[in-house]
Amino acid sequence: MQGLQQFIAFAQTARYGGFAAAARAQGVAPSTLAKAVARLEAVLGVKLFHRTTRQVTLTPDGERLFERCQRVLDEVESLQAEASGTRGTPTGVLRIDLPVFYGKRFVMPLLAQLLQQHPALQLDLRLTDLQVDLVREGVDLAVRIGQLRDSTLVARRVDQQGLVLCASAAYLARRGTPRRVDDLHAHDAVVFRVPSTGRDRPWHFRQRGVALEHLPRAHVRVNETEGLLEALKLGLGLCQVPDLLVQDELARGELVELLSACRPPSMPIHIVYPSNRLLPSRVKVAIEALEALRGRG
Repeated sequence: MQGLQQFIAFAQTARYGGFAAAARAQGVAPSTLAKAVARLEAVLGVKLFHRTTRQVTLTPDGERLFERCQRVLDEVESLQAEASGTRGTPTGVLRIDLPVFYGKRFVMPLLAQLLQQHPALQLDLRLTDLQVDLVREGVDLAVRIGQLRDSTLVARRVDQQGLVLCASAAYLARRGTPRRVDDLHAHDAVVFRVPSTGRDRPWHFRQRGVALEHLPRAHVRVNETEGLLEALKLGLGLCQVPDLLVQDELARGELVELLSACRPPSMPIHIVYPSNRLLPSRVKVAIEALEALRGRG
């Protein structure tokens, strides 16, 4: 049992990103966790963390062990909940990774309702348009837009997002309205710079059933979704953006959709999480809450 406690101390330290934060969550002294991890490193004969005065980070050996320990932690939490009769009472920290705009606009209101229903829950929200490794980062679940690359995750499709080419009415009055994809070369473009690669994201169209890709010459580059909306409203050029981002502005006539007949197919939006086995109650109720995204709008 002592050995199991050392593994739990290691996994909690990795999950919270440091001894102090993990100790607060466990209600123990940071030195207790640090000593337990040191004993585990001695037994295994490997270094699990890089330690500095500011933080601890996993070594490659630590990353491999943490991936295995995640499953053990979930099972221990489930057994503890069952033994104490609190399986139906979600508690603890719920770690969720969300795309910035979609997360703020559509997901956070549902999570606010979830906290009202289950006040013992705590939220740790990571708003980012980068896709992180859920297991390595200790994330319980995430919302992801687009085709999924990680086939090891459990996924539930809950929504979809289209792409629309837009401009402000003022820009169109000044520069004219493009009627064909070929006309786009003569216009200023506001381009999204993908944070994970630093590259410009091409625009996608569908014309007579054929997928087209257009890489515009950037007049303005922006690396954050809501910044694209501001650039559009300021009349800085054309931009292809998520339809959910601009639906209000289109309805009010502040922005105008262009080449609507050439819209590409919509992208799926999924809830994803690492395991479907022995899910902690906090994750189960979060998944149930986010199922409401299916009826959005």
